Amino acid sequence: QVQFVESGGGLVQPGGSLRLSCTASGSISLTYMGWYRQVPGRQRDLVARVTSSYITNYADSVKGRFTISRDNAKNMVYLQMNSLKPEDTAIYYCNTYLPRVDYWGRGTQVTVSS
Repeated sequence: QVQFVESGGGLVQPGGSLRLSCTASGSISLTYMGWYRQVPGRQRDLVARVTSSYITNYADSVKGRFTISRDNAKNMVYLQMNSLKPEDTAIYYCNTYLPRVDYWGRGTQVTVSS
């Protein structure tokens, strides 16, 4: 079983940037990976995904602002978030794509507010 640990969240002003990191306990080199986010009371949504061949896809709401990347040698996945908006406020999680229920970590809180 793989465990994911997310980090890098925090409080940022609108228009600011954050870089989230996801550390996997095992190899993810052959695995499609995704970043997800959830606002309390709402479902957890896919924000971005990266395939094992480094092909990326994004939700329309973050396209052009967020960049997902991976470093297989370090078993890590990143999410660079630029031009942040208040509506980006959420808990961010990484997981496989499609997500495994038993792989969800605690996530990292991102709050965009002035």
